[in-house]
Amino acid sequence: MTPHLPVSSSHHAHHLLDPAPHQQQRWRRRRRRTCGPPPPRRARAPPLRCCAAAAAAPMPREAAPAAAAVTETTRVFVVSDLHTDYPENMEWVRQLPAEVGARRGEDGVTDALVVAGDVAETRDNFARTMEVLRERFGAVFYVPGNHDLWLRREGGRYVSPFPISLPPRSAFRVLQARCLTKCLGMDSLEKLTALLDACSELGVDTGPRTIGDLGIVPLFSWYHKSFDKEKDVNSVRVPSLDMACKDFHACKWPEDLGNDDEALALYFDKLNDKNHDAIEEVKNNSKQILTFSHFVPRQELCPEKRMLYYPYLPKVIGSDFLERRLRAIHSNRKDGTACHVFGHTHFCWDSVVDEIRYVQAPLAYPRERKRRLNGGEGWLPFCVYRDGFNPEIYPALWSDYYNKNKREPENTQLAPWVARHFAKYHKFH
Repeated sequence: MTPHLPVSSSHHAHHLLDPAPHQQQRWRRRRRRTCGPPPPRRARAPPLRCCAAAAAAPMPREAAPAAAAVTETTRVFVVSDLHTDYPENMEWVRQLPAEVGARRGEDGVTDALVVAGDVAETRDNFARTMEVLRERFGAVFYVPGNHDLWLRREGGRYVSPFPISLPPRSAFRVLQARCLTKCLGMDSLEKLTALLDACSELGVDTGPRTIGDLGIVPLFSWYHKSFDKEKDVNSVRVPSLDMACKDFHACKWPEDLGNDDEALALYFDKLNDKNHDAIEEVKNNSKQILTFSHFVPRQELCPEKRMLYYPYLPKVIGSDFLERRLRAIHSNRKDGTACHVFGHTHFCWDSVVDEIRYVQAPLAYPRERKRRLNGGEGWLPFCVYRDGFNPEIYPALWSDYYNKNKREPENTQLAPWVARHFAKYHKFH
């Protein structure tokens, strides 16, 4: 929902819609303490790197007879929370290795990218980002996040801060002009329809299909407060949800839907019903299945409240409907054949819970990458599948911690770094 990654300094062509390099805003670095215990020291595995650049590098191999058939290789990369309204993040997208996406079936290689929501707040940046990703990868899959459905409003109109300045022949310029009228006076559900229409025109998948032996199933979702079932931390004063969570103001919903109950979460969950037949086909024709969503399916995939600077965070991150739906899709799967990718909280995560592997690989905010211990440029986008799920677990502070330490949801004593934070900025009861 809210974190971290320096990009390489190699020269890249200037994008027509961007300001000149010397005009781009530079965000001031702020020194931050890490928000958790230090990760355990462990011997590093041989460098089976998961980043796109390493995965694209040629591997040494013995000479084969000229008539030998080329073995098809399917690779699936995952990432969430691109937030390309930040210039640094948009530049990171543009610097993804072109050789990864260029191999659309060449040499028997199929590369796909799964984007687990929060691409960009503005319609312009969303379309621009997806256009770049579609050029890089043979297939791109997407589900919407909360930031994607934000509306910047002025006089009742959806406002885009970016001028329409691309040449008329640009594919992005055509999409922008075609959909501009759809972005005036809309609510968040209408914006969702406009974004899905843009995905369809760009060739971005928002429904289930099979890549090689892997079935990929996008799952629409939204959060609800009752998802949080752990004991609250009451020893400190924190802002209310409607003050701390911008969704309550940046999104606009029909009168019968809202964040106060489960109605919105249930509405988004039912959007998946239209894909029932396609999901069943994927289940029947795939050896392994990867489902993905933006929101969190289980509360165990978030740190305990006493570890968080905002203890109410679990109330705006996840959905019980989502967990039930993905469990139904992965039912009867053998060990190691089920994976779910999510986003939203910006915590790097890779763990197995009840025989399903849960992965979060967020790009997150620039300021968060600067204080993230594992950076981001070395393993994003994360290669989760290469003719089988990648067994390597990338450095993930919080899931590594909970893989070794028992969760204590009844313990409401603030972690030391959280206590220091509130002692400095808030008044105790």
